[in-house]
Amino acid sequence: MQLRQAKFSIGQIVKHRIFPFRGVIFDVDPVYANTEEWWNAIPEPVRPNKDQPFYHLLAENDETEYVAYVSEQNLLIDDSDNPVRHPQLKEFFEAQVDGVYKPKERVSH
Repeated sequence: MQLRQAKFSIGQIVKHRIFPFRGVIFDVDPVYANTEEWWNAIPEPVRPNKDQPFYHLLAENDETEYVAYVSEQNLLIDDSDNPVRHPQLKEFFEAQVDGVYKPKERVSH
């Protein structure tokens, strides 16, 4: 497997290419790092390759908020300028500046 540079970064607002949800990236895996069970639950015709960055999103759709794990090939920049309403947003981020959420400073012990 060849590692690729991640196209998106933490704090960016993105939307899914196919499904109607959007969210803020709060973590990035350089390649697939979830369970085989989760992988096999994706219908084979739309199952993405494992050798690409995968993004952890504080996601939302019209009905609810949740955490999503999405391959890079299925994400696009969300340029709607709408803020994200996810209840966990304040745990990870400070303010939104120019359409990107600023990660909170992490204090290491």
